[in-house]
Amino acid sequence: MKVGIIGLGFVGLSFASVLGSKNYSTLGFDSDKKKSSQIKNGKPPFYEPYLEETLNQALRKGLEITDNIATMVKSCQLIFVTVGTPQGNDGSIDLSMVKSAVEEIGKHLKYSKNKPIIVIKSTVVPGTALDVLLPILVSKSRKKPGKDFGLITNPEFLRESMAISDTVNPHAIVLGGTKDRFMNAIKKFYENLHKNTPIIATNNQTAEMIKYTNNSFLATKISFINQISNICQLIPGANVEDVARTIGLDPRIGHLFLNAGPGYGGSCLPKDVAAIINFSNSLGINPLLLNAVKQVNDYQLKHVILTIKRAAGTLKKKRITVLGLAFKPDTDDIRDSVSIKLIQSLLKQGAKIIVHDPKAIENTKNIFKEKISYAESLDDALRKSQCCVIITPWKEYSKINERHLQLMEKRIIVDTRRILNNSKLKMNYYPIGIG
Repeated sequence: MKVGIIGLGFVGLSFASVLGSKNYSTLGFDSDKKKSSQIKNGKPPFYEPYLEETLNQALRKGLEITDNIATMVKSCQLIFVTVGTPQGNDGSIDLSMVKSAVEEIGKHLKYSKNKPIIVIKSTVVPGTALDVLLPILVSKSRKKPGKDFGLITNPEFLRESMAISDTVNPHAIVLGGTKDRFMNAIKKFYENLHKNTPIIATNNQTAEMIKYTNNSFLATKISFINQISNICQLIPGANVEDVARTIGLDPRIGHLFLNAGPGYGGSCLPKDVAAIINFSNSLGINPLLLNAVKQVNDYQLKHVILTIKRAAGTLKKKRITVLGLAFKPDTDDIRDSVSIKLIQSLLKQGAKIIVHDPKAIENTKNIFKEKISYAESLDDALRKSQCCVIITPWKEYSKINERHLQLMEKRIIVDTRRILNNSKLKMNYYPIGIG
């Protein structure tokens, strides 16, 4: 079975690389020619653990990068759409890239005898596949759905920094569509690819809703423990780490996503929570809980800034070090990163900012240019610092020692992840979530 993938971003490139490395005949396409050229040469345009090795293995085995969607539509039995759906100012998603990809498929399908399954992996709100994308396919191709092509919704659940592992061993496969031969064919494809993974077959709308429900629940857990963290911080001796660890032992709760911190970020949770809120409002439903989840997350940045002010005093002309720019370790992704928002706020208050991150410096330079200073090492980041704020829990930050502190002008550490809580360093220490 030949597979086509339109959109070689985080989801598409991870999927294409894994399929190609497993000897699946795979065609990858991206409208960004510079990105495509880079991928052809075995260099991913972003950092993700194990991606480069998997990509190069795929290029040697089954993956080909093409600049021709017509070839894909003519020869591929499965065509996955994995383009982005950026967030609008009102929280709604921008479907322009998905529509464009589907239009191209439809135009070439019109002149093809192939009967492909078109699989939407892009994150879209319920109703998009049937109400928006299917009419485009029918109009452009003049073909009949269920006879000449299939349309399947197949949301992804990849975690950044774990994309290759999650692609190889997903916790579940969700397929939304009509119970017909096209659904049977893609079920067989996934059964062969993931022999022990549950496959949930449902309709398009439910599959679309599952993705938003999944991410909204994860965001809810994070906001919940952050709310508890803020309460613990006002109780002498209270420790949110012990609270989270203990309630996580309850099988009804579970331990995942109970790590209190500066708030959730990244390319998925903020966007998906905002999108489902916007979608709910469009239906005339006021999503009270989801609004609260977002409000708690928005407040968490303010809480961190208040803690910095309590620790360091006035911020004007204060030299502040921010450790960690990516929204989580083992990625260079700064989309909706709390660090970026924190830096913007500190700059407005007149602080002088120096930053460090093992992977995300270059992406951060694209935003701040010369407005802040960039350190190549932890030593450089802490030298003459008057306050250090730990945002992203990279492992190397947990190794801060007395020698590092001697470089600082003032030994003030605001630790949003509590990674130095068990150290015996002499410092003015302000851990988020510990009273």
